[in-house]
Amino acid sequence: MVVGEVAVETDVVVIGGGPGGYAAAIRLGQLEKSVVLIEKEVLGGVCLNRGCIPSKALIHTAGEYHKLSSLNKLGIQLPTGKATFHMPSWQTWKSSVVDQLNKGVDYLCQANNVTVVKGKATFLSSDRIGVETGNDFETYKFKQAIIATGSRPYIPSFLKTDGEYILDSTDMLALDEVPETLAIIGGGYIGMELGMAFAKLGSQVTIIEATEHILPQTAAHLSQEVLKQAKQLGMTVKIATKVEQAEVANGSVTLVCTSEKNGSESITVHKTLVTIGRVPNTGELGLAQVGVEMDERGYIPVTSTGSTNKSHIYAIGDVTPGPALAHRATKQGIVAAEVIAGLPSSVDSPYVPYVIFTEPQIAGVGMTREEAELQGHKVKAAVFPYRANGRALAMDEGEGFAEVIVDQESHLLLGMHVVGADASNLIGEGVLALELAARVEDVALTMHPHPTLSEVWLEAAEAVLGHAIHVVNKSKVAVSK
Repeated sequence: MVVGEVAVETDVVVIGGGPGGYAAAIRLGQLEKSVVLIEKEVLGGVCLNRGCIPSKALIHTAGEYHKLSSLNKLGIQLPTGKATFHMPSWQTWKSSVVDQLNKGVDYLCQANNVTVVKGKATFLSSDRIGVETGNDFETYKFKQAIIATGSRPYIPSFLKTDGEYILDSTDMLALDEVPETLAIIGGGYIGMELGMAFAKLGSQVTIIEATEHILPQTAAHLSQEVLKQAKQLGMTVKIATKVEQAEVANGSVTLVCTSEKNGSESITVHKTLVTIGRVPNTGELGLAQVGVEMDERGYIPVTSTGSTNKSHIYAIGDVTPGPALAHRATKQGIVAAEVIAGLPSSVDSPYVPYVIFTEPQIAGVGMTREEAELQGHKVKAAVFPYRANGRALAMDEGEGFAEVIVDQESHLLLGMHVVGADASNLIGEGVLALELAARVEDVALTMHPHPTLSEVWLEAAEAVLGHAIHVVNKSKVAVSK
């Protein structure tokens, strides 16, 4: 390794070692490109270290803990005494999961000849990048670069986090004890996921959402199922409510909120989590020096290949406009790597699935009924309830439904959405069906194994066609011959 004025030459530098960046670097290694992956913290990025994996570890634990209270009706008699939750032990287990995945990413980088450099990167020119590595400064000369620096929580100035009372999601997942009372500003997917998890662990949770319903990124009839469960967990949900002020005093946080319904009111809690959006990490990369364009919010516009306005510089993941999802970043990273290696590759699919790990889970791909109608489709839709699925009832998971959205004339599937147990895994069938431009008959005629939750798709598709077996059919559409 050459340090200082003499630049190390490489085919590609990838800035950021999250799910998009390390996937791009590994794919470049597979395609025999020399590649330097620059990460200022830990491989895996926010997703692996402070986001997806830690939060799902907490959600899984909270779900298991909560189930203990309902095992009696299944005939399981627990020892007398109340179960307890020890958060420091959970932190140890969570760290072991994250460490295992970190080591796996590091091993894969090594196996694919990816040079990993720990440090903070800044563009020096259109073909050079500098990296601060502790007390040293290294320079790399590249042919192509991929920007994959991700995003961070958006925190308004009046809600400045202090890591003790006003927290962001990273702080929240590092707690050593469950707060007795917790307010969450933002009823989006992070707020609802963590809110429900902490409610199951014993917190009195208040959700404060500025829009008219929680999970505003989903259809209202899907989020309604989550709202019902939130109330059963004892959570307080305030919609159309804005937080105007926050004050920390005497070991608690007092929030002043306003709404048309309740006017001004104060809420005092032990902890407050702020989760109202994210902003791209593009401000300290020196992009202006190389002429990479950004929009007014700091996002980098890209083509379907991930190329920026500078054709040899690519951007992927949360720094580009679109949903901040790890699987989207990974796809973009692989495409950018393949294009750099001269392969025909493109992110040309409109089907980006979403998964929300609330209670119950929500997942979907493609259009909602409302979106399909706005695009001019004559729509036929049907739902199949979990309570009519044998496997769901045998699991004591009878809440929720699967919904299939179909173009009435062509029978092409336009959208598939599911709210209920294991929705996060069930949506895989929906993604594949839409990617293959399947018709509703393709799902209805496919033999699904019994007894499984996957049968909800079969029956929803059959319901669209008017011949579902396990529900009364309300209507039919003509079947093409």
